[in-house]
Amino acid sequence: MFKRLPGDEARNLVTTTPDTAVVFQPAVVRTPALATLVIYGWRLVVALVRTIWRHPVATSAPTALGFTWYQYGWPLAASLFGVVVLSLLSWVFIDQPSFARLVGWRLLAWWRLMSVYRRHWQSVMDVSGLGKRVHGRSYLPRLARVQCDGWADRITVHMLRGQAVKDWSDRIDNLAHGFGTTSCRVALIKGGRLLLIFPRRDPLASPIPALPVPDEPTIGPVEIGKQEDGQPLRLKVHGTHILIAGATGAGKGSFLWDTIRGLLPAMRAGLVEIWALDPKLMELSFGRELFQGRYAADPTDCADLLDEAVSVMQKRAARFAGLQRSHVPTIEDPFVLVVVDEVAFLTAYQPDRQLRQRISAALATLTTQGRAVGVGVMAALQDPRKEVMNIRNLFPDKIALRLDESEQVDMVLGDGARDRGALADRISPVPELGAGVAYMRLETSPEPIRVRAAYVSDADIRAMVAQFGEAA
Repeated sequence: MFKRLPGDEARNLVTTTPDTAVVFQPAVVRTPALATLVIYGWRLVVALVRTIWRHPVATSAPTALGFTWYQYGWPLAASLFGVVVLSLLSWVFIDQPSFARLVGWRLLAWWRLMSVYRRHWQSVMDVSGLGKRVHGRSYLPRLARVQCDGWADRITVHMLRGQAVKDWSDRIDNLAHGFGTTSCRVALIKGGRLLLIFPRRDPLASPIPALPVPDEPTIGPVEIGKQEDGQPLRLKVHGTHILIAGATGAGKGSFLWDTIRGLLPAMRAGLVEIWALDPKLMELSFGRELFQGRYAADPTDCADLLDEAVSVMQKRAARFAGLQRSHVPTIEDPFVLVVVDEVAFLTAYQPDRQLRQRISAALATLTTQGRAVGVGVMAALQDPRKEVMNIRNLFPDKIALRLDESEQVDMVLGDGARDRGALADRISPVPELGAGVAYMRLETSPEPIRVRAAYVSDADIRAMVAQFGEAA
């Protein structure tokens, strides 16, 4: 209880307004001007040393020109500058790839660092929620390095302590639009360090014509198209199983026929056999002469062909037991690739329950035991849901073409694939732009890569049959 005081003293001590906050003003300690100058001078020296250490060529060149101007006058400095410029131009015309690798991409990386990333770094981090403010102090992830190549910028970032990769992968749209690009990929380099990939252009924007048939027999990896960085796309088929998922018109047939096209010389040499299951009768039937009679379209025939593949696998396993652990293709034991188009029709939509169970059991047996003895499965389907394809996790390598829903991306490529930039649901439905474009996740690399398969036309398939049909 407060003691009543005379006059207005009580009003000065006790407020009659409830919930009035008591404001405490901290003491202000003024820093001497000399200390401020010393601190800023030290920061300037550290920044200069860091710049010289990280960019020795960029700092030594203007320093040398300035010294020449001061010591010998501007004519000599201008002449020296002209010689350097002419030398660089000559280098560009003589060997452009080496100039781009040693000079061009470094200059572009410095320009992108200064004009885009460092300029907008703080605002993008704050708006996207990746920057934090604690007790009045701002904390930002540190921009460590910018590298450029022919198609993308690669940004190395040090995360804040306590941040997770998911904090960044959930904000790929914010990062992409914040830095003026169409997409962003997030990859973990090591603990606390991320790699952000911002594409500047799309090397896969134009359709790729059918690739030439290899001159020499090969069982893979088979070149079937191009990766997003411009490198050839080589698909491993021997020693793995491949699942291809995509909506109607997404280009699943391109991956099937490119693989067959790349294996044709090995088929002629007797090192590879392709067994085709085509319940739709619209895709693989074009080249049935290539399959040496191993072609089936009726569901019952498909089940028989799968049972025969299981029998071949089991006989090989019995012969290889105790002798070898991996398969080497020979004429006696060729690599068998079972290609199944529209596998969901056989495993989910088949009205005959016993036939459906028989086919599912055969596929499960092949995908669990086949690759060690040289029997592989390449299956294509439209609907990747678990109830449609309950053995999808038995395929080590997965390819996602254009999908209808964002949730389907993780169904095909695994959990978190879309968060790391596999935007298969955003692939263009326009055939010229999106047919054959896909995201691929391999057993040896958990990070999805964007690729495009070459387009094998009906005329190309007829030419393949004319050239290899009789011999195959």
